[in-house]
Amino acid sequence: MKITQLTKLALMFFALSGVVACSSTSEEAAEEVAQSESGIDATTRRAQEEAEAAARRAAAAEERMRRSALSTRVFYFDFDVSEFRPADRDVLTFHAQDLAANPSKRIRLEGHADERGTREYNLALGERRANGILNYLIVNGAARNQIETVSYGEERPADRGTTEAAYQRNRRVEIVDP
Repeated sequence: MKITQLTKLALMFFALSGVVACSSTSEEAAEEVAQSESGIDATTRRAQEEAEAAARRAAAAEERMRRSALSTRVFYFDFDVSEFRPADRDVLTFHAQDLAANPSKRIRLEGHADERGTREYNLALGERRANGILNYLIVNGAARNQIETVSYGEERPADRGTTEAAYQRNRRVEIVDP
């Protein structure tokens, strides 16, 4: 019983407050709408400014990543393998985009191998490595006439040592400005 009376009292209170709220003048209502729209405009403006700032930060990060990728000019290979490493794909894509954006730019891909294997085999391996990178650059936007390839095989080692670490540094393709 008490709950029903309490519910009736609450309903009557809400109804009465609705009547009071509806009795505001049209000027007050217009002022409330203007303030509400002003708040929405400020919120929208703030959201747009935050989005623009985020876009600027993303563009700056992309530019830093591009510069870093373009400064990477040596790509290493595993023993007796002519396919470049999957981790190098992004960096090579930046190089391809740079070549596509600068049609007058020219590069030379120099293929190298470690001293294990015959001279002829290592020359062929260095050439396959350079051609693998050449093909990737072309597929990703570079023009064939921008790129020259050469293989030095084992003739120009980066490290003259005979350790596995030295051999690793010698199995490479270098991007060189001619």
